[in-house]
Amino acid sequence: MLAVDVLSHRDDHVIELREALLWSAVWIGAGLLFGLVVWVGLGGEPAIAYFSGYLLEKALSVDNVFVFALLFGYFRVPAGYQHKVLFWGVVGALGFRLLFIFAGAELLDRLTWAGVVLGVFLIWTGWRLAVRGEPDVDPERNPVVRLFRRAVPTDAGYHGNRFTARVGGRRVATLLLVTLIAIEATDIVFAIDSVAAILAITTNTFLVWTATAFAVLGLRSLYFCLAGLLRHFAYLRYGLALVLAFAGLKLILAETPVGKLPIWLTLAVVVLSLAASIGASVVVGRRARTAG
Repeated sequence: MLAVDVLSHRDDHVIELREALLWSAVWIGAGLLFGLVVWVGLGGEPAIAYFSGYLLEKALSVDNVFVFALLFGYFRVPAGYQHKVLFWGVVGALGFRLLFIFAGAELLDRLTWAGVVLGVFLIWTGWRLAVRGEPDVDPERNPVVRLFRRAVPTDAGYHGNRFTARVGGRRVATLLLVTLIAIEATDIVFAIDSVAAILAITTNTFLVWTATAFAVLGLRSLYFCLAGLLRHFAYLRYGLALVLAFAGLKLILAETPVGKLPIWLTLAVVVLSLAASIGASVVVGRRARTAG
């Protein structure tokens, strides 16, 4: 799928909304179709776990889109080069999540108290998401970006869509590569949050990995669909915060006599929370426009 994606976007043309919607439909369709394969091959409960994880990861990726938009604005990345940065950003995101998934599942399997710690972390993450303002993504204060600039000779401009260029007889990193490093460094935080949340649904690494991979694969198309529309979803973060807090509570309860909550309840909370927050955003936004 990554090969199909890169072969379909080899030039530096600007991704318009119609093309982004088409590719988003392709990636979402692939994710849903795989869920049906899980249903047929493994049964209803694993399929519900897959769909719950997929929907959760897809929703959490909206936060990534907002941060990507801020970073592209900060570095003034030309629109024609953004899809290349996002492609390699997706590759890095898959790598980080693969590592965190297997490490997290192993911890939950070996350490009985790990679920409680992870649960508290998710509840704190949900609270932070609900009360925060605009996220601070200043690359100049990002330690990874600062370390990269100190260690690697960097040019302050763009050289087409290249990540490196020869300037003054030496090979240097371009501003496009610095942008990619900033995106990858920021995504590590998102990867920890999202993997912790989906592990609260199931610790089956096959289901967690496939749900995560299908959700992340469509991240680039989602960016070009939503980058200009995110301001209209003012209440979405509250729905995401509720989902994260519920996932944390689910992990904690699993270590008590209450035991594991049913998968269908998780799916219901995810769907209702996101639907309610999106619906509230649309209704309030429409009333504000009408009043204005």
